[in-house]
Amino acid sequence: MIGKIRRLVLDVLKPMEPNIIEMAKGLSLEEGVVAVNISIAEIDHKVENAKITIEGDNINYERVKAIINDMGGSIHSIDEVVAGKMIIDDAATLQD
Repeated sequence: MIGKIRRLVLDVLKPMEPNIIEMAKGLSLEEGVVAVNISIAEIDHKVENAKITIEGDNINYERVKAIINDMGGSIHSIDEVVAGKMIIDDAATLQD
């Protein structure tokens, strides 16, 4: 049995166009995606560095990657993944 991805947090370099509204709409239409949050961390001359958080019931990473690539973006890193039957947040530790 393959586990289901419930949350992805991605560091993405994207062009100024499409804007984050259009990118969020495109990602939110993907099957298995329930919510998309995009925030801009940095703006350069022709590109933006975006943090994209996607939550859903069964996120298909390869489809998400293809959508981002089709919109001119590239994934720099996968910063967080939550998989399983439910979403859990990081627990506070003494190091925090």
